Amino acid sequence: MSSSDNWRQRLYIIIFHTDTPAGQRFDNWLLLTILASLVVVMLDSVSSVHDQHSAWLKAFEWGFTALFAIEYLVRLYCSPKPLRYAFSFFGLIDLLAILPAILALLFADAQYLLIIRVIRMLRVFRVLKLSPYLRQANFLLTALRGSRQKIIVFFATIATLVTVFGTLMYVVEGPANGFSSIPKGIYWAVVTLTTVGFGDIVPKTPLGQALSTLVMITGYSIIAVPTGIFTAELATAMRADGQLDHRCPHCDKDRHDSAAAFCNRCGSALYPVRAHEQA
Repeated sequence: MSSSDNWRQRLYIIIFHTDTPAGQRFDNWLLLTILASLVVVMLDSVSSVHDQHSAWLKAFEWGFTALFAIEYLVRLYCSPKPLRYAFSFFGLIDLLAILPAILALLFADAQYLLIIRVIRMLRVFRVLKLSPYLRQANFLLTALRGSRQKIIVFFATIATLVTVFGTLMYVVEGPANGFSSIPKGIYWAVVTLTTVGFGDIVPKTPLGQALSTLVMITGYSIIAVPTGIFTAELATAMRADGQLDHRCPHCDKDRHDSAAAFCNRCGSALYPVRAHEQA
C-alpha cells in the first residue's frame, strides 16, 4: 500500500468512524464548529450587533465556510465511493452547509440560509451512539406511514371546512369589516379553527359572530383527531416490535407476541407438540 493510500485510509477512519478516539475527537470538534457558526449567523441577524461588528462577523462566517468546504472535499477524497457519499443524506446536508454562503455572494438575504447548518447536528446521533433514540424514531416513522391515509383524509376535510367557513364570512362580513376577499376569509377560518386567534380580523356583525362561535366549537371538537390517529398507529407499531414472524399453521396469521403459545386469532397452538410431550 502506497503512502497516499495509507494516508487516505487514515483520514477515512478519522472522519467517517466514530468508534476510535481520533474519530470521536474529530466529530466533537466538528459539532462545536457548527454551533459556533450558528451563533455567528444568529448574531449577524441582530441589527445592533451587525452594525457594530459586521466586518468581524463576515470574516468569521467566511472562515467557517472555508472550513466546511475543506471538510467536504476531504470527505470526498477519502471516501471509497465519493459519489455514494455525495448523494447520501449526510453528504447532501454537508453540501447545503456550504451553498448558502456561495449564494450570499449573489443574494444578500441568502446568508440567513446558513442556519440550515443546524441540520448537521444530526451527526450527534452517530457521535454519542444513541441507537435507542434512533429506534424510537423508527417507531414514529412507522406510525406516520401507517396513519398517512387517515391524516390525508382529515386534512382534506379541514381544507373543505375552512373554505366553506371563509367563503361564508366573506359573504356575511364583507370588505367593510376586513374580509376583503375569500382567501382572506379562509385565512381567518384557519386561524380560528386552530384556536390560534391572532385577532387581526374579527367579525363585527351578529351573524358573523355566531358563525365564528360555530367555527371555534368545531375547532375544539376536531383538534384532537390527528393526535388520536397518530397515537393509535404508534401503539400498533410498538406492539408489533415485540412480536415474532411466526405464522399460525391453521389461520396463517403471520405475527404473534414473543411469549405467545397460541394464536390470538383462532386459538390454535403455534408450536407443534412433540410425541414425548403428549405422553
